[in-house]
Amino acid sequence: MRLAFMGTPDFAVPALSEIVSAGHEVACVYSQPPRPRGRGRQLQPSPVHAFAARLDLAVRTPASMKAPEEIEAFRALDLDAAVVVAFGQILVREVLEAPRLGCFNVHASLLPRWRGAAPIQRAIMAGDTLTGVQVMRMSEGLDEGPILLSAKTAILPVDTAGVLHDRLAALGASLLPPALAAIARGQAVETPQASEGVTYARKITAAETRLDWTRPAREVDCRIRGLSPAPGAWFRVEGPRGPVRIKALLSRVEEGAGPAGRVLDDALRIACGDGAAVRLLRLQREGRGPQDAGEFLNGLPIRAGTDLG
Repeated sequence: MRLAFMGTPDFAVPALSEIVSAGHEVACVYSQPPRPRGRGRQLQPSPVHAFAARLDLAVRTPASMKAPEEIEAFRALDLDAAVVVAFGQILVREVLEAPRLGCFNVHASLLPRWRGAAPIQRAIMAGDTLTGVQVMRMSEGLDEGPILLSAKTAILPVDTAGVLHDRLAALGASLLPPALAAIARGQAVETPQASEGVTYARKITAAETRLDWTRPAREVDCRIRGLSPAPGAWFRVEGPRGPVRIKALLSRVEEGAGPAGRVLDDALRIACGDGAAVRLLRLQREGRGPQDAGEFLNGLPIRAGTDLG
């Protein structure tokens, strides 16, 4: 088919690669505009933009797909369909109706649970044990369209958002060839979403990233893993030169009671608010790279009896 692909972050790159490998004609790739990144704050293309450029595909980076000139340019592509994976913009009805067969989205949850911007992080933070990825027909509502194909995966106790992100990206990409083949043949089965069990995965806010040790240990663990590697759940500890801000990137729940935030041993077992504890397994100081706990403690020992902020 003649397709447009619309995506921005790393999560979308495997999907674009799969579409190209399947032999579809990608008339144009749409991505968010380049953003300043790195120490020099130089404008850098998104991961999808950079990947498309390496494949010599046409790329457009509109500030808004609502602009009349962008809608007309999209219509002029004369598409069979469009595939949307974490594009980052709301598509208006005129865009959704422009391709002959419609627009289709790869979404990283089992809808209607976790509609919206941060389904991977929210699933882990909520303590979900199962998630997945789905191909859906797009509608004007937020992630409300009918489902064509689904794949499920367990959320393991060691999964971070980064690990689950990569697994779901590959899983979602694998669904596209059969989904697009069924769409092309007119044989796609579209199942409406359930009206019950709707939840929304709102964007992560800065206020959510500071750890609250008074919460139950499982909740603290889920927050650490759900925000890892970015933006990262953090706490403060008093260092030799004043307070040090530290990101917790991996943890596990263990036994151990004490005042909330109290370090219970010399290997980063931290008391939480429900009479249980979390063991911090991977951490990152400001301005430094991630480290496993043992390596981290060689540079900044945190002794039993320390209270974390």
